[in-house]
Amino acid sequence: MGILEFWVVLTVLGFTLQAQLLNSQNFTCSSNDLNALRDFVSSVESPIGGWDTDSSSNCCNWVGITCKSSSSLGLNDPLNSSRVVQVELGQRRLMGKLSESLGSLDQLRTLNLSHNFLRGSLPVLLLHLPRLEVLDFSNNDLSGFFPISINLASIQIFDISKNFFRGLVPVGICNNAAQLSSIDLALNYFSGNLPLGFGNCSSLENLSLDSNFLSGGLPEDLFQLPKLALLTLQDNLFSGQLSSSIGNLSNLVRLDISSNWFSGNIPDIFHSFRKLRDFSGQSNNFTGRIPMSMSNSRTITSLNLRNNSLDSPVDLNCSAMISLVSLNLGSNQFNELIPDNLPACPQLKSINLGRNNFTGQIPETFKNFQSLSYLSLSNCSIYNISAALGILQHCQNLTTLVLGDSFFNEVLPSNPSLQFKSLKALIIANCGLTGFVPQWLSGCGNLQLLDLSWNRLGGTIPAWFGSLQHLFYMDLSNNSFIGEIPKDLTGLQSLIFWNMSLEESSSGFVFHIRRSTSRGLQYNRIWTFPPTLDLSNNFLTGPIWPEFGNLKRVHVLDLKSNNLSGTIPSSLGDMTNIEKLDLSHNNLTGSIPPSLEKLTFMSKFSVAYNKLSGPIPTRGQFATFPNSSFEGNQGLCGEYAALCQTTDHFPREPAIKPQKKKVNIDGMAFGIGFGTAFILAFVISMFAVKKLKRKGGTRYQ
Repeated sequence: MGILEFWVVLTVLGFTLQAQLLNSQNFTCSSNDLNALRDFVSSVESPIGGWDTDSSSNCCNWVGITCKSSSSLGLNDPLNSSRVVQVELGQRRLMGKLSESLGSLDQLRTLNLSHNFLRGSLPVLLLHLPRLEVLDFSNNDLSGFFPISINLASIQIFDISKNFFRGLVPVGICNNAAQLSSIDLALNYFSGNLPLGFGNCSSLENLSLDSNFLSGGLPEDLFQLPKLALLTLQDNLFSGQLSSSIGNLSNLVRLDISSNWFSGNIPDIFHSFRKLRDFSGQSNNFTGRIPMSMSNSRTITSLNLRNNSLDSPVDLNCSAMISLVSLNLGSNQFNELIPDNLPACPQLKSINLGRNNFTGQIPETFKNFQSLSYLSLSNCSIYNISAALGILQHCQNLTTLVLGDSFFNEVLPSNPSLQFKSLKALIIANCGLTGFVPQWLSGCGNLQLLDLSWNRLGGTIPAWFGSLQHLFYMDLSNNSFIGEIPKDLTGLQSLIFWNMSLEESSSGFVFHIRRSTSRGLQYNRIWTFPPTLDLSNNFLTGPIWPEFGNLKRVHVLDLKSNNLSGTIPSSLGDMTNIEKLDLSHNNLTGSIPPSLEKLTFMSKFSVAYNKLSGPIPTRGQFATFPNSSFEGNQGLCGEYAALCQTTDHFPREPAIKPQKKKVNIDGMAFGIGFGTAFILAFVISMFAVKKLKRKGGTRYQ
């Protein structure tokens, strides 16, 4: 290398090193941005970790702040100071109100304050940031009427979901927003008709308006969004007939209009949806038949039309519906034989036909239903349970079978050759079935949930139930079982050690568990059921085994209305997760063990109508139980009964303090108590409403 080439290389290396040093140094953020962030942090009630606002003047080093040099942003700044382009403070447990000062960050691209506890109204200046691309205030406690004045020319993602905003939907977000691709306004309190304006969002791909109080019909310009892939409108008050113009949204992948008041026929426009995979139209007032274009869709994977007034026939073209995985037609008015062509749908795994008027028997073709995993035929008019189980045992992948409220007054088959090796949940409740618990159930080694309640089954409860390692929910209540409770039940592994797999695909099922002649509970997943052992309302005799105390994972132990005798074992105080313990209407003697005071999660307890004696415990949850939990036991004494006698025959002090006699104090206490109760009730109701909106309330069919 010559001397000239050497100096050229050395000069290039020098300039490169200098550039790297200049780029690596910490530019001081502009005074405008520094002041804006300091004002913001002063409005937040809790300190922001990683923000040294007192000693550090370089906000670019603060946690969640990203800066760029003025030159890289094309700005004419002789100092080339850094400008804040990102504020990422999601999930930082921030409390307080939003400061208008953030509206001074005129180079801001991303503003993410989601999943915090910010409250109050939204400053209008934050809706006029010219370069803002992402605005995410979701999952906060922001409230008030949403500002009408919006000018976010660069916005791409706009998310204010899960707050308390009210008023009309801010369609002004679409003005001059050519790049806006996602709008999420879900889980707020927006109301009224949906205004015109969304048609201006020509680039919109995702629109979520669910869980508000929107009403009326859908504006026509909503159907002029050529790129829209996701449209969720569920849990509102929309009404009227669904416009056929919705077929213009040819790029839809998911459409959810469930839990509204739409009525009339479902428009026959599904041939226009070239990419639609998920359609949810449940809980509306739709009538008529399933549209022909829907019954021939090659793209739909999930079809949910539950809880409408649709009628026969169910005419699905399974040779065309090659993508269908989940079919939910429960709670309609179908009145026909069960369609025998369903096994021809090659991907179909989940079927709910319950709460209809299907008649006849389960078709023989279901023997070939190898893809079937979930099946509900509850509340139908089908018959011949022996043939049904003989057919369905051939479905090798069947994990959930719901046959309640059908097969009335038949005999539960005891054919030992029946095999359901993959079965995890079996519900054959409220059928009036006679017979005995069949031996073939002992071969269901994967069984997690069993409900045979509200039948007329007799004999003894088999001891082999204790060997089903995954069984965590067993309801044999309201039958005619006799004999002792098998001690083996105290060894149910899933009620001792929680060993159930939570890997469960979504089935779209609503499990309806009967609790009385008129009321029930509903669950959407097997693992959401409370670990339960319910043997109530039978003719069981003998003791309550002390080994029940081993069931540390059980939430519900219900043994009421039997003929059990002996004492209440003190070891029941070891059931540390128990929430409901009902031993009422038996022949139990002795005292209530003080060890039960340790059960801090127990919210329901009853030993009513036994032959118990001695003092009623007063500590722990016992202070919350009503008198009815202890009535019908003449020997009990204490707060809910006669005063207990001491060994010296002097009355023991009552557990509750005597009432004050002064009228003025009573009046003051009443006034304070009433006012406090009213305020608490109001606050609790507001939180309850919000909780239902955020988490989804239980809907009864």
